[in-house]
Amino acid sequence: MNTTPPHGETSQRRTMIPWSLKLAYTAFTAVLTVYYWREYGPTNFLYFCDIALFLAVLAVWTEKPIYASMAAVGITIPQLLWQIDFLGAFAGVRVVGMTDYMFDDSISLIARGLSFFHFWLPILLLYLVWRLGYDRRALIGWTIIAWAAMLIAYFVLPGPGDPLAFPNQPHNVNYVFGPDADTAQTWMPGWVWLSCLMLGLPAMFYLPTHAALAYWDKQTRRADVTPASGNRMTATT
Repeated sequence: MNTTPPHGETSQRRTMIPWSLKLAYTAFTAVLTVYYWREYGPTNFLYFCDIALFLAVLAVWTEKPIYASMAAVGITIPQLLWQIDFLGAFAGVRVVGMTDYMFDDSISLIARGLSFFHFWLPILLLYLVWRLGYDRRALIGWTIIAWAAMLIAYFVLPGPGDPLAFPNQPHNVNYVFGPDADTAQTWMPGWVWLSCLMLGLPAMFYLPTHAALAYWDKQTRRADVTPASGNRMTATT
């Protein structure tokens, strides 16, 4: 990997990420963590989107490209579907129904407000990749994280129909038992479904995102080293 500072930055740069963003994002994540831990328990943080949320915290503070890159590889395409489904539901058109809960008045407004991070987090991650650069180790790194999370969810956490320790305990985390959160799929043996996820997600989601981000980063770097462009300005506010 090229260890030179991304986008022509020197070792004297102050920061690539505005302090206002660092503090606001960290505060949001802290509030979400406390609320989710209380309502859903710690295993809720094995969802891919929550893992990406914490990787972004590491990214904004360390300013190392690997963390934002892994998170972007992992959730950009899945969360794009979330965004489309949400906008469709907002307009009165049901796409797949994965965001129906966002319009369920029986769910507290604070819970739905916190969950809206699914919409803006991929946008933030793309911004971080633009600022910090793309680390090509992200594909392997995120795949390992995702496999570990899926194996834990399959072998340790409750599946559909299993007894729960408390009403809101996460089950069928990352859909390792089937696409329906409350019903296990019956099309194939469970281990085959899990294997399909472990192979299919990298092939269908992670690899295309990795290729797109690597190409985008290459083009951005090429533009930044032209004589007229100069160095990218540092962010200090």
